[in-house]
Parts: sequence; structure tokens; C-alpha cells
Amino acid sequence: QLTAYARLTGTLAMPPLFATSYHQCRWNYNDEADVRAVDQGFEDHDIPYDVLWLDIEHTDGKRYFTWDARKFPAPAPLQEHLAVRGHRTVVIIDPHIKVDDKYPVYAQAKARDLFVRTHANATLEGWCWPGSSSYLDFLREDVRAFWGDQLQLSAYAGSTRHLFVWNDMNEPSVFNGPEVTMQKDALHALGTVEHRDVHNLYGHLQVLATRDGLLRREAEGPAGAQRRRPFVLTRSFYAGSQRLAAVWTGDNMAKWEHLAAATPMLLSLGIGGISFCGADVGGFFYNPDPELLVRWYQAGAFQPFFRAHAHIETKRREPWLLGEPHLAHIREAVRRRYRLLPYVYTLFASANADGVPVMRPFFLEFPDDGGCFAEDAAFLLGPALLVRPVAEAGATEARLRLPGAPQDVWFDSHDGAVAGP
Repeated sequence: QLTAYARLTGTLAMPPLFATSYHQCRWNYNDEADVRAVDQGFEDHDIPYDVLWLDIEHTDGKRYFTWDARKFPAPAPLQEHLAVRGHRTVVIIDPHIKVDDKYPVYAQAKARDLFVRTHANATLEGWCWPGSSSYLDFLREDVRAFWGDQLQLSAYAGSTRHLFVWNDMNEPSVFNGPEVTMQKDALHALGTVEHRDVHNLYGHLQVLATRDGLLRREAEGPAGAQRRRPFVLTRSFYAGSQRLAAVWTGDNMAKWEHLAAATPMLLSLGIGGISFCGADVGGFFYNPDPELLVRWYQAGAFQPFFRAHAHIETKRREPWLLGEPHLAHIREAVRRRYRLLPYVYTLFASANADGVPVMRPFFLEFPDDGGCFAEDAAFLLGPALLVRPVAEAGATEARLRLPGAPQDVWFDSHDGAVAGP
């Protein structure tokens, strides 16, 4: 059934290798000096990472496709600095556009009538991070082309080919709207389609435009340059979004129950075709204690998408700030991910070929074992690795019924010892 669904909606796009590695994110790294210090911190403490993320505060007043000139006066050299050291940069670009006639993206979109309309046929304005905002109508092909235009190096000042994109708030989020989203009677496609009929497609179509824009950026790159795969992360998705982007589970909390909930959530996404998925390591809201943060890294190292993220009002939690022995535990968890990368990337290639998820419930590999169907605290990473995250405070052991037939033999991946009774 999974392969049939994949034939219908498509398989996941094969990601670039860096995207399957470790990502470091926070709302927000303060400025270029902060970014360089965090990058150097990973180097100094011998923790591998591949991607450093910039949340909304990197922009000029939350105007997407811009930079805060005081905090990030030289964004292109910063990206080049990270790239030389083997790292990529991801920036957040949301679908709401600040209402400001001096902001070129807004002014051009307004002049071309590219925004969603109200039921009274006026340009829709809602409240989001920049304040009063209008929302591009991604149902239209010309709007998606306009969005892709903004991602070209000639349009997006300060961007480089080392920059990739995070599409957040694309349900779409409208803070003063009903249920914090767009009015159901808002109009798309020049007034011919109501939002109620395309709500679940909105984020999907934004991501389609983003991916197409990045592909175009690569196609128009320097002569002879290698054409690289794009990377996009999205919060909103639809059937088929696996062809376009990775997905994360949204704004979780630094609580043990949220760490525990991550496993069944991600298994459900994988079975639904969204195989490149993950939950924010550490929890987005609140401050995890060292034990919880360590356990979250140990679990996250086996998620398809492995990113640490935190709210702007939380304490800084780069791994070295915890001190020993917590730093050593986190370092080992991240290094384990890198040791597994050849296996993990092979799983992504398999998912690209046949739609079978990277992260799997037991019953997918052991359909004849009836005891597997209720298990959602543990999972399989591909066919070979069984993972049981520790999601209980103070735990020193975890008990698990091993799936399969009685004659099956399981081995501890740490020391090769035979596991089981």
C-alpha cells in the first residue's frame, strides 16, 4: 500500500547529504559575530554540524528577502565563511508580506495584484510577525513564478548558492484571523476560488514555488558549476509535499511528554508519505534541564530530520554551555549520527525509489508479529536498527519487547552483544 500511495503522490525528493546531517537553529542568533562564535564553538568542542539557521530577526524589520544592515552587514561573506568550513546556511522566509509601500517585494506584488483578496474583493490584510501583512496567492502560477524570482541571486541581495530556505507560518498563520488562520471566504485565483477549498494546499504551493525558485537559481548558476539539490523545510504540507520539502512537527515544548510524543508523531508522518521529518531537539518552548536535553539529542540523532531549535525567550543551549558530562553525551549522540550517515543516506535513497519511510513502525518490518501493532514508543530506522528513545526522567534502563520470531537475533549496536532474554 505504501508503494501504491507513492506511485500516486510521489516519493520524497532525494535531499542533499548535508540536509540529512545535524542542524543548529535558534530564534535568533543575534548578529554576524554571534553566528561566527557559534560556528567556532562547534569546532572548538569537536562537535560536527552541517547547517546553521537564521530565524526572522536576521531580516530588516521582518521583511523577507532582506537583511538587518546593523546585525548582518555582510551576509554573503558570512555564508562564504561558513561554506569554506563545510557548512550551509538556512533562512526563514514566510508567506506573509509586510504592508509597506517602500518594501520592494510588497510594492511589486501589490502593483501586479498578486495577493489573496477578501470576500469583498479587496487585498486581504492580516496580522503576523511583521504587523499588518498581505498574503501571496500561491494558487496562481504567476505568483509562484514571482516568488521564485525573489530567490534569484540577482534579486535577493546578500544571498549565495550556499543559502537554503525554511518556509514557516504557511498554514497560513493569521494572528487576528479565525482559528489563527485565513478567513474561509477569502478569495484566490482572481476571485474564483474560496480559501475554504484550498486551505490545505496553501503551504504546499508555497513550498512548490520555493523549490522551483531554488532549482532555477542552480540552473542559472555559473557555467560549469555543479548543480546542487535544493533543501526546503516546511511546517504546512499536503499529500505530495514529500516531493518538495522536509517537515518538522512545529512548536513543541521542553517537556518529557513532548519528547515521548515525537516518536508516534514522526511514525505517523512517515506512514503518510512524509518521510523526511523531525521534531525540534530540546523543545522549542521553555528550558530543558540537562538530562532532558541529552535524552532529546540521543533520540533526535535517529530522526530523519535532526535539528535543535529554541524560542527567543529561552536560555541559550549550545551543547558546550551545559558542561560535563552532558557535553560529552551530546557530542557522542551527534557523532553517532555522522557515523550512521552512509546507512541513513541509503535509506533516503530507498525512500526516494519506493516510498518506504526512513523511520518505520515495527509492524512495517514484522507484519506477522501481532504484538508489534501497538508499539509506538520505539521504532526502526530502516530495516536494521531498532531505537527505543528514553523519554522518562531519571530512567537508567528501558524494557522493550523485541519484534519478530523467537529465533530472530538482535545485537546491541554499542558493543555487538546479543540482546534479549
